[in-house]
Amino acid sequence: MTRDQLAKAIYDISHLTGNFKLRSGQTSQEYFDKYRFESQPKMLKAIAQHMAPLIPSNTEILAGLEMGGIPIATALSFETGLPVLFVRKKAKDYGTCQFAEGLDFKGRRLCIIEDVITTGGQVLLSTQDLRQAGGIIEHVVCVIHRGQSPEPKIQETGLAMKSLFTMEELKRHS
Repeated sequence: MTRDQLAKAIYDISHLTGNFKLRSGQTSQEYFDKYRFESQPKMLKAIAQHMAPLIPSNTEILAGLEMGGIPIATALSFETGLPVLFVRKKAKDYGTCQFAEGLDFKGRRLCIIEDVITTGGQVLLSTQDLRQAGGIIEHVVCVIHRGQSPEPKIQETGLAMKSLFTMEELKRHS
């Protein structure tokens, strides 16, 4: 699938119109329902193939953010051979009581993987948690960036962000 074909497919499958409240607290008349493309193996495979070149070469671990970043990171793991860390929004209060599951990441270079970013609120929170636990995080890669480019809050945190598509790019394929 070409990049243009993928953009059209993502738009056709996931673009919704109506009244939507975003995680950032903003409201929008349009929404990309990422679960509509994340639930389809052919789409995930194509997304991973096109996102793999965006992963920095010094990345040791892909850090998939709960919940939508996890299937993207897993698909990227198959494509790149890199291991995946599954990052929760908060530590669970049972079992191992960890906020990040999968492998030891202390002192290792992680690339945060997210599905859709508007302002980067969850990326910022997870970056802080991962850094406090000893992870080295300098990059975040997402499928769709809805917000400003470059995203100010993400830059202020010392992260370089890359996206496979911007919202405007996807809208051109409608």
